[in-house]
Amino acid sequence: MTERDVMNYDVAIVGAGPAGLACALRLRQLDPTRSVCVIEKAASLGAHSLSGAILDPVALDALVPNWRSAPPPTCIAVTRDEFRLLTARRSFRLPTPPPQRNHGNFIVSLSQLVPWLGAHAEAAGVDIFTGFAASELLFDAAADDGGGNSGGSGNSGSSGAVAGVRLGDMGRNRDGTEGPNFTLGAEIRAPMTVLAEGCRGSLSKQLIARFHLDEGRSPPSFGLGLKELWQLPAGRGEPGLVQHTVGWPLPTDTYGGSFLYHLDQDRVYVGLVIGLDYRNPRFQPFEAFQQFKHHPSVRSLLEGGEPLAYGARAIAAGGAQALPRMQMPGAMLIGDAAGTLDVARLKGIHQAMRCAMLAAEHLTESGFDALWRASPGGRALHAVRNIKPGFKHGLWLGLANGLLETVVGGRTPWTLKHVANDATLRRLEAGASSAATDAGAGRTLAPRDRTAAVYLASTAHDEHQPVHLHVADLGVCADRCAREYDNPCTRFCPAGVYEMISDGAGGRRLQINAANCVHCKACDIKDPYRIITWTTPEGGSGPNYQNL
Repeated sequence: MTERDVMNYDVAIVGAGPAGLACALRLRQLDPTRSVCVIEKAASLGAHSLSGAILDPVALDALVPNWRSAPPPTCIAVTRDEFRLLTARRSFRLPTPPPQRNHGNFIVSLSQLVPWLGAHAEAAGVDIFTGFAASELLFDAAADDGGGNSGGSGNSGSSGAVAGVRLGDMGRNRDGTEGPNFTLGAEIRAPMTVLAEGCRGSLSKQLIARFHLDEGRSPPSFGLGLKELWQLPAGRGEPGLVQHTVGWPLPTDTYGGSFLYHLDQDRVYVGLVIGLDYRNPRFQPFEAFQQFKHHPSVRSLLEGGEPLAYGARAIAAGGAQALPRMQMPGAMLIGDAAGTLDVARLKGIHQAMRCAMLAAEHLTESGFDALWRASPGGRALHAVRNIKPGFKHGLWLGLANGLLETVVGGRTPWTLKHVANDATLRRLEAGASSAATDAGAGRTLAPRDRTAAVYLASTAHDEHQPVHLHVADLGVCADRCAREYDNPCTRFCPAGVYEMISDGAGGRRLQINAANCVHCKACDIKDPYRIITWTTPEGGSGPNYQNL
């Protein structure tokens, strides 16, 4: 191809997760003549895909009706549920809340489900380009957003319709070979661009701001999920067992809980989800996760086993009241790029696919946003809208509110709002000690630190590529943030990317270990000053999840 290549499609989809691939496949099912491409920054399908993950098959049944005859590689039918309250030493069995009952659902590996779904999409004629990051939006100068403003292609200050995307640096595949022969800055143009980037997508964030899609909405709310895959000693697993907990090791004012999903072959998924609206700037999510693994009930399961993989990812937990408008001139937001996850059920895969399929069916209609909200997926989000924000007053009131909302089916006459990001971390008192408490002190189960965990994520960024984590003002980190929050980025990052080191002149400076990044995007969300921006790195770099 020549310099500044341009490829034209009827629909360009950014992100090859469940939403992007489901949308692409459904588009081809509806119209086999329609040209559709999917752009994915990971070196291979599924390499950046991470979720718990329990699959409600309702959307997959509609998209691939015969899927059970040839299911994804990891697909374990749920046999029973447990819901427990943990204290520091004990575990109390509680009734399983109705939204978390999983009869008829499956434990899956999202990193395996995605390539399986991708194979179906490619068989239907979808072009999938892996190893390329969509780094910039293109705009049509001839279009207008309704406000009388229009602009040129590639002009981020214009208000014209979205006309496609520009690709960033070309990375290399994991075997060292180059990906497809696009040139730097190649353009993929389409009358409709569908953003399926997942939670806190870099382009989606720009479009939300540009078209004021969040106007009149509640501030978004996010969580951080940390997950490991363990090989247990022979005979210790119980295939199909799903266990959820609340309580310890999280403070009572911090939303979250853990999960243990038992696979076959004595393997288990171990995870902790933490609301990123926690207030203590010295709280350490990674260390809390390691501490959870040392609870007597969990340690007895894991001891003698071996961790095989690790990953972390931000979760869009805002629900119905935080959903931005999902349609704008020339583009749509689908799945977790908009925030369709059902946080009460702890499930997002089927919601993302439902949204994607509905978008494909109403691609040319201006009322997609209203159609989604009136659909089964949208109604499900509305019914549980108050459960997550109910925990802002603590665990016990949150559980009581969740019980009320469940009993009345979400028909309470009010809608609770989320707390804006800049109000979540409380400032330190003047003169407070700068030493942070290590919540995971005394742990012996691997991985014992973030560096070891990053190794299990198989993350890789070429050391010569530009740093993809941009800090607008490093002086804030060294002075104001150190005084007011004790540099929380050094604690909320689950991969050891941010580190305060000596500047050689008696002070301290921020060092960014970008090669450690697992693309969780917690920094883009939790930074109290909003000066950290996560951008797409060189295509093909990042984590390489295989069985998570």
